[in-house]
Amino acid sequence: MKGLFRKLVAVTTCVVMTASLAACGSTGSTASSEPAPSAAPAAAENADNAGAADTAAVDNADIKIGVSIWSSTDVLGSQCKLILDEAAKALGVQVQYVDQGHVSEKVTASVEQLAAAGCQGIIICNSSDTEMTSAIKTCNDNKVYLAQFFRIISEENSADIYQAAVDSPYFVGAVHENEPENGEKLVNILLDKGDRDIGLIGWEQGDATWLGRLEGYTAGVDKWNEAHPDDQAKLSEPQYAGTSSEGGSKAAEALMSADPDIDALIPAGGGGDPLQGAIAAVERAGKTDSIDIVSTDFLPDLGERLENGSMAGESGGHYCDPLFAFMMVYNAIKGNYTGFEGSFNEVPFPYLYVSSPEDYTDYEKYFVNQLPYTDDELVEMSNQSLDDLKATAAKLSIEDAAARAGK
Repeated sequence: MKGLFRKLVAVTTCVVMTASLAACGSTGSTASSEPAPSAAPAAAENADNAGAADTAAVDNADIKIGVSIWSSTDVLGSQCKLILDEAAKALGVQVQYVDQGHVSEKVTASVEQLAAAGCQGIIICNSSDTEMTSAIKTCNDNKVYLAQFFRIISEENSADIYQAAVDSPYFVGAVHENEPENGEKLVNILLDKGDRDIGLIGWEQGDATWLGRLEGYTAGVDKWNEAHPDDQAKLSEPQYAGTSSEGGSKAAEALMSADPDIDALIPAGGGGDPLQGAIAAVERAGKTDSIDIVSTDFLPDLGERLENGSMAGESGGHYCDPLFAFMMVYNAIKGNYTGFEGSFNEVPFPYLYVSSPEDYTDYEKYFVNQLPYTDDELVEMSNQSLDDLKATAAKLSIEDAAARAGK
């Protein structure tokens, strides 16, 4: 990720704010830009969100938004930090990070820490729905706005927690991807390449995003087997890697040892580090040519890996997901989005899929060599109604970024 960081910093026209980053689970560090003049968001209330808790308007210099994230330094986390820092600079607000490693007690403590630090809004990537009970209560008690990124509370599996979010005047909503669809598309890349013996690597048992992807992998294999009774595929029981490269390496080694005929691996996610560890294990075993790998969370050298065969395909490019949660909380603090109590705002966010070096070329141009949004576009985004913000999120793609860059 260090290479990607240097690339982005070198080409970004505005100086990205710097901060000393906290290690996983340690105290958060503040990254704040000098307040810059920016257009005030439109004062009109969102028609779908009328009449909620009153919020006094504050100058942007006094706005602080907290970010509770598994890691702000791994592959995906550092990409998220880049776009959030740029948004904070463009809007002239402060941002504070706490890295919680997806350890439940640290996740809940991070919300308390950010509320105590004076954040008026918090965005959170939790590891399980149960953590949101405490997070919502902390934000209600401290009158702090809260939005999820990369996550949504399951209405079916966590009905009480979902209702607590609905009942809260401070829970703004959730930005999330369609994980079952993501999982099914990825496993189909492997099946279409002829792979039939697929090893599965998860990161944390019970994580809602992991369970959504697992649902998709399983559905894809089940559909294949139903349609091809004489050409059956199988998924292993998952090995769990946590969110470290070492964990991914050990999980891949265990799967290869247990099944010498394995011809594919899916390191399901966890920020990108488990994938790097799994790839390294396959390379050490001399099986790069015989084991295809697909995953989620783009690596900085994905183009090269698609070229040399160490990756067969990947979903990703979704590091702007927390940007939309950030904009939601920002507008709640400003008093532009209201009426949260009694509703649950969902913002679906698209994945990008690549399975060849050619697929990756344009992604690299518009998402790696530069950020997909300029400062002016970030300020414009902050003026959008919630419905318009949802529409902006839904249309983000390589083609969308290319069209805006070509203006």
